[in-house]
Amino acid sequence: MPLQVKAHRYLDATTLATILIIILSILRPERLRRVIMGKDKSAKKNQSSSTPPVAAAIQPPPSWPPFKPALPVVQLDPEAPVPGLEDKIILLRNFWPKNICRDYVSFLKTLSLTTTPGRPKRGEALRVNDRFQVDDVRFSRRLWLETGLKDALLEESVRHLWGGDVVGLNPNIRVYRYSKGQYFDCHYDDSNLVTLPSSDESANPISTKTTWTLLLYLTSVTEGSIGGETVFYPFDRKSQKEEIAIPPETGLLLLHKHGDDCLLHEGREVTAGEKWIIRTDLCVKK
Repeated sequence: MPLQVKAHRYLDATTLATILIIILSILRPERLRRVIMGKDKSAKKNQSSSTPPVAAAIQPPPSWPPFKPALPVVQLDPEAPVPGLEDKIILLRNFWPKNICRDYVSFLKTLSLTTTPGRPKRGEALRVNDRFQVDDVRFSRRLWLETGLKDALLEESVRHLWGGDVVGLNPNIRVYRYSKGQYFDCHYDDSNLVTLPSSDESANPISTKTTWTLLLYLTSVTEGSIGGETVFYPFDRKSQKEEIAIPPETGLLLLHKHGDDCLLHEGREVTAGEKWIIRTDLCVKK
């Protein structure tokens, strides 16, 4: 008799569980799958509170410091540092004077920077740094129109390099800080499609694509930043014999071609101090 009662209890429990599963499968099939797979995390409501959703990440542009003194302070002469790679790497030395770089570093330190994930997504290079990113059309126009950059890049001797009719800079402004031990492993920069507002408010937006990366270095050995060279490998393989190393130089603007013609490159580890960079891209009519 006890055995018979136990059997009935076991049968009742099984029946009840079966009914529950059927109900869940009808009303909440996805929830049921997570329960069965052991992946239901609804109890951990605050787990991702420190990482806001993408929509919440949109933020107003900061109040960037003015350019004082007025720019450019010297004539900007595009320089090809490597014979044979004039169409891949261009330098503009003293693009910003040291005092503006210093003012901007002080300002950028007040921004809320985000540390990059320690484990990259599949197909992405390992990058360890802190960054700030914002869409700011006004600041991108200032960089293009108020620094002498437009005149320098549209000179007859170099305007053929940019892959089309240049209309301005990518409003996606990125700030990078590399502290001691941080680096950016070998990678390529992609080309992106960007819609720019027309300078004439009555005109339609302009469809563009990015063709060159612009890296503005705000610190160097002078400010105690050691290491952090941007290194290019012209034959798409990491080789010390073939490397082209560009050391950070305060106020230097480095331009390098990206997209299908991008050179393999990396940002070497910073061994002391902090390397600060502002990045944007050159945009040409699509």
